Amino acid sequence: MEEIIRFALIGCGAIAHKHVCALNRIPNAKVVGVYDNNSDVANAFSQQYSIPCFQNVEDLISKTDPMVLNVLTPSGYHCRDILDLAKFEKHFVVEKPLALNLDETDQTLSKCNELGLKVFVVKQNRFNPPIKKLKEALDKNRFGKPVLGTVRIRWSRDQAYYDQRAWRGTRELDGGIFANQASHHIDLLVWMMGEVDNVVATTATRLMDIETEDTGGALIEFKSGALGIIEITTATRPKDLEGSISILGEKGSVEVGGFFVNKLKTWNFEDSHPMDNDIWENHSSVPDERAWNHTELFKDVISSLIQGSRGLIEGDDARKAVQLIDAIYQSARTKERVYLNQ
Repeated sequence: MEEIIRFALIGCGAIAHKHVCALNRIPNAKVVGVYDNNSDVANAFSQQYSIPCFQNVEDLISKTDPMVLNVLTPSGYHCRDILDLAKFEKHFVVEKPLALNLDETDQTLSKCNELGLKVFVVKQNRFNPPIKKLKEALDKNRFGKPVLGTVRIRWSRDQAYYDQRAWRGTRELDGGIFANQASHHIDLLVWMMGEVDNVVATTATRLMDIETEDTGGALIEFKSGALGIIEITTATRPKDLEGSISILGEKGSVEVGGFFVNKLKTWNFEDSHPMDNDIWENHSSVPDERAWNHTELFKDVISSLIQGSRGLIEGDDARKAVQLIDAIYQSARTKERVYLNQ
């Protein structure tokens, strides 16, 4: 009989609905309880999904005995909440970003490592079929010498979006568009291109009335000698344009675009390979199913817990993106190039 992995949600905001949707598709997963510091939100969520809600975390854990706590609170609270919850000795799934700075990240991971707790970070776009095929092509050295990796996030977020939640657009809890909206794309860029040597960046607040930037750019030098470019804005008007990644090398070029790196745009290589035969037919897009890639991520989490294996995106993997984001903001503040790992 398959082992049932029990999950409890800490936070019942918008992303919590995707977690329930994804976990409900997996036969050996069960959401056993939820908690939110806003009891009205928790009660409404509980009624919608027929999942018990609790007035405090202690009752949630003692009465439902979860194996995993899904931390779905505002970004700036992620590390604080994991450190507070670590005493219960449960594994964690935490929404992106893992943290808003590297010091918090290292403190959190150190505590969880000390207790033998896994921290899985929700970077669900690693599971998008075209992204998986892109990584496979890189691992097979089909690109040859890497030249340039670029991510572009051209999204539209109006003032009403930021005003909808008090934490959005704040330094303390949101962090900014590099930490929030670009977190997934920066993770993909580092996953694809490897260790970063240095970065120079600039930011601006062009259209929004917020503390953080709504537009920014960064130029990266990787240890390999390849370059990277990050272009991001939430000030695209009047509507979203793209969320994309492109990788260029001496022997090939690939671009994955769409709204959220979910549609293959370009797949060109000098030399043919068996994987090219069905790339457009079977791996060029994400299935049109709500929270599909979250489901794939949770399958990976469950497999890791049952088999005692490493998950695709654990805390030290996510740390690499946090480190780069930290350096981007440092460069933007100081107007200087910032070197990593020195």
